Amino acid sequence: MDSPDFDIDRYEGARCVSLIGMAGAGKTTLGKLLAARLGVAHLDTDRLIEAVHGAALQELLDAKGCEAFLGLEAEAVRSLGVKRCVISTGGSVVYDPDAMAKLKELGPVAFLEIDLATFLTRTGDLRGRGFIRTRPGQEPREVFAERQPLYRRYADFTVDACLGREDCVARLAGCVREWFQTRTDDLPQTPQ
Repeated sequence: MDSPDFDIDRYEGARCVSLIGMAGAGKTTLGKLLAARLGVAHLDTDRLIEAVHGAALQELLDAKGCEAFLGLEAEAVRSLGVKRCVISTGGSVVYDPDAMAKLKELGPVAFLEIDLATFLTRTGDLRGRGFIRTRPGQEPREVFAERQPLYRRYADFTVDACLGREDCVARLAGCVREWFQTRTDDLPQTPQ
């Protein structure tokens, strides 16, 4: 991180950082960069779901349907037992309050915010991507509007993901440092 006095290992409890946001926000790309900067592991829940079920997200969505797919995603998140990790989530994780409670139990949740135009530009044709629509025929812009209040509700802090990668990671790192320094004073700390 940018401050040598911040060490995530000082904290016994919450030591993960979870990234939420729309497809195209850069959760995986920025998650890997943030994990490297923090000196912790990176976990992508979409890749975890694919590994556990032996199929691509779109194949699972096609075979099981939206509701069952959301159940698989929620179960993958609720079963996480990780520490010292940046967790990049699927964009639809915010539909499950228990999954979000689990992420918040693990540490701070960062909302990587992008505007609608950026979302549409970065994602293009969403076919084959495992993109969840909660209603048949729902347009991507409707999904975007539906999820924004959920991302804001669960976020401990929000970072503009339209910034360049390095600026975005620097801001994330600063927010993480501040969160741990100001909100975990009551957590037991390991001896130095």
